[in-house]
Amino acid sequence: MRLLPGNAAAAPPDTVHFRGCAPCEICYDRQVTGRRLAHFLLILATSHQLRATEPAAEADKTWNVGTSAKGVTLYSRLRAGSSLKEFKATGDIDAPTTTVHQVLDDVDSYPAFMPYIAECRIVKREGNSTFTYQRVSPKFCSDRDYTLRIDAKSWASGGGLVYLNRWQPANELSPAPKKGVLRVTLCEGSWLLEPQGPGKTRATYSVFTDSGGALPAFIANGASEIAIRKVFTAVRKQAQDPKYNR
Repeated sequence: MRLLPGNAAAAPPDTVHFRGCAPCEICYDRQVTGRRLAHFLLILATSHQLRATEPAAEADKTWNVGTSAKGVTLYSRLRAGSSLKEFKATGDIDAPTTTVHQVLDDVDSYPAFMPYIAECRIVKREGNSTFTYQRVSPKFCSDRDYTLRIDAKSWASGGGLVYLNRWQPANELSPAPKKGVLRVTLCEGSWLLEPQGPGKTRATYSVFTDSGGALPAFIANGASEIAIRKVFTAVRKQAQDPKYNR
């Protein structure tokens, strides 16, 4: 084993480096993953049966219905050339669409209520677009960060306003890479909020992301399922805060 020249600053000093690694963040990520993996697998095993790593597949245009629990139904499908899944989740939230949209638009408060988000701030607003830097700190791997462009639109329906937020990477506005934090280059998705009668929202959350590093696909896919349910729980709870009901 040896430390590659030029990469010494890319990982903490106690990181063990392997021959041929580039960059050194990968070695650090593997060791962090190893230390946390046992804890995560215990959680994962109790939530669903572990499956073998899925090979890269051709695009699947049909959503496959997954599990339904706590008022959230999960769907998944494969993207062409990737073993990572694209996910969609639907569920009702006991709040009007305007309130839920205020919760999602309150990105500066994400570290206080959104799962795994350790740092979040608005970089700039431009028309109907919001650019936000986020750093996430999962329990099963090293921190990740990225900057997103969120494009928002709304329109009237018979029962009230419908809101659609779509996001994609905007890492050209990200700060300089941080030691021990992997930069995520693929993160796209959306929130669709539709009125479902007085004081109720039908929310549809879609996401396709690659967290990078050394995580096997089946662990990354399982982690996404767990995180999506946590996101719904967090938004439902936050929507009951009176500050959004103005």
